[in-house]
Amino acid sequence: MKRTVNLILFIVVGFLTLSAQTTKRPNIILVMADDQGWGQTGYNNHPILKTPNLDKMAENGIRFNRFYAGAPVCSPTRASVLTGRSNDRTGVYSHGYALCKQEKTIAQALQKAGYKTAHFGKWHLNGLKGPGVPIFATDERNPGQFGFDEWLSVSNFFDINPVMSHNGEFVEMKGESSHIIVNEALRFIEKEKDKGKPLFAVIWYGSPHAPWRAEESEKRTFHALDENYQNHYGELVSMDSSIGDLRKGLRSMKIAENTLVWFNSDNGGLPNFGSETVGGLRGYKGKIYEGGLRVPCVIEWPAGIKENRITDYPASTMDIFPTIADILELPGSAMIQPVDGASINTLFTKDLIKRDKPIPFRYQGKAAFVDNNYKLISLNINKNEFELYDLEKDPNETKNIIDMEKEIATRMINEFKKWNQSVEESNAGKDYPNGLQEPNGKNEFWYTLPEYQPYFEQWKTRPEYKEVLKNEK
Repeated sequence: MKRTVNLILFIVVGFLTLSAQTTKRPNIILVMADDQGWGQTGYNNHPILKTPNLDKMAENGIRFNRFYAGAPVCSPTRASVLTGRSNDRTGVYSHGYALCKQEKTIAQALQKAGYKTAHFGKWHLNGLKGPGVPIFATDERNPGQFGFDEWLSVSNFFDINPVMSHNGEFVEMKGESSHIIVNEALRFIEKEKDKGKPLFAVIWYGSPHAPWRAEESEKRTFHALDENYQNHYGELVSMDSSIGDLRKGLRSMKIAENTLVWFNSDNGGLPNFGSETVGGLRGYKGKIYEGGLRVPCVIEWPAGIKENRITDYPASTMDIFPTIADILELPGSAMIQPVDGASINTLFTKDLIKRDKPIPFRYQGKAAFVDNNYKLISLNINKNEFELYDLEKDPNETKNIIDMEKEIATRMINEFKKWNQSVEESNAGKDYPNGLQEPNGKNEFWYTLPEYQPYFEQWKTRPEYKEVLKNEK
């Protein structure tokens, strides 16, 4: 009898312990802008643009001075967020390329860990190019196929009054896109927050990607500027406002304390809006110099980040999955190996100076390799030509020091070549237990596909798509 009682007590205590651990696991929200440059925040002293809500978030968490997108364009960075791996390992070589179905995503890992998962907004990992369009339920690479229980998504950028896909059902939404997806994310959180599962939500904006369409109320501040500027800045103002709604909603639901919100952009800013877009850095979207890769990033988690700080520690979107896996103590098998990112969990409790693991980039035959203050660049990997910059002394990459720092250059080139060879092996399917089971590289304009033809006539008349379609054709 005594043994039975002890067994029951052991089971009860174990259950209570597990329940306590479950309640301590943070809700996790990943938020990503589309084409917001490193300099396009109030806290980075943009001369015109104000971002009071993002600034408040930065005051309450960690603000990164050196945070990098996984690539200088959108789809590859999204792949790096979901997998913790460099985009070229995953089949997402450029914008519009499809994520390999054999990859393991953070959403799948969190599903297995007991999280309720959802995706809201831009997806752009199903191999479809062109203006944003709702995603069919039968699409073999819709968000549901990669671990999201619920999704309200479009294939690419989207603006005012978008038509979206809710778990495969096309729905016409009314309003400005940033507010739409934040409001829908808050509805999801409100609906699920008391059901005993922690929550994982991905909010991927369509702003400030071209073509720019802002509401009149958000354009007024910029009335003296060209219309493109008015709309571009107006989209950023609206996005910032929606971040305020998100933070307010979490507080009103009394879950803000243990909710980790990680905000960043998907690549550097656009060249159309001056050097302040990238904070005076060299290059813009599509380039592997700092202006194309360095992006705004703020992490807020009151329960886990007790003291706000500004850090110069270099980190990237490839670190997101490893960091969350570290926080939740997920098994190593949750991620496909090799993983290119590293956990920055320690940074939440103390500032760090030196990163142990370089940050690698490969994009359309070009590459970059960041080892703390030093950055190696190749504008053509096949030609074996490299540049080297000291970002501490020369943040704008004006002086190539490869001939002056030969020892450092030789070491970094050798390390890069070893890493680059591992990417080639990933491309050949070495990372998957049974080898590559599908051809990589799906990258098609959605409006050329038969299943989308019934919708094409409607889509091409939408004002935000007319100019894009004309240019793409």
